[in-house]
Amino acid sequence: MRMTTTSRLAIGAAAVGILGAVAASAMVGTTAPAADAAPAPCTAAGLSSTASGVLSQAGVFLNEHPEANDVLTNAATMPPEQARSSVQGYFVGHLDQLSTLQGIAQPLTDLKNQCGIAVSPTQLAMLLETVSK
Repeated sequence: MRMTTTSRLAIGAAAVGILGAVAASAMVGTTAPAADAAPAPCTAAGLSSTASGVLSQAGVFLNEHPEANDVLTNAATMPPEQARSSVQGYFVGHLDQLSTLQGIAQPLTDLKNQCGIAVSPTQLAMLLETVSK
């Protein structure tokens, strides 16, 4: 099956959102970053650079963990509640992989906390689709 650019972007955007959600779920009970921490670049370029680094590392991880890759790939095409349940169900049984992905996604969590921004996978996919026309 040949994927269109928009499909690849949507899956990539969904992966960013899923990784961000995985990382955010671990944030309960943790402390906020220090007030004197250097802020991440709160710009479109900063977000793009951060997201591309996270996606690159996630790609390597997912190539090395085909089951996790399948779960996240399939989740990108499911309704949100079903996707959440599927991803949570998988990672409850694979806490080591969850921990690794949370570490990979940490730069996105840091950017969200430092800049007060949250970009959903849908917003990112729409933006990328708009500029790719």
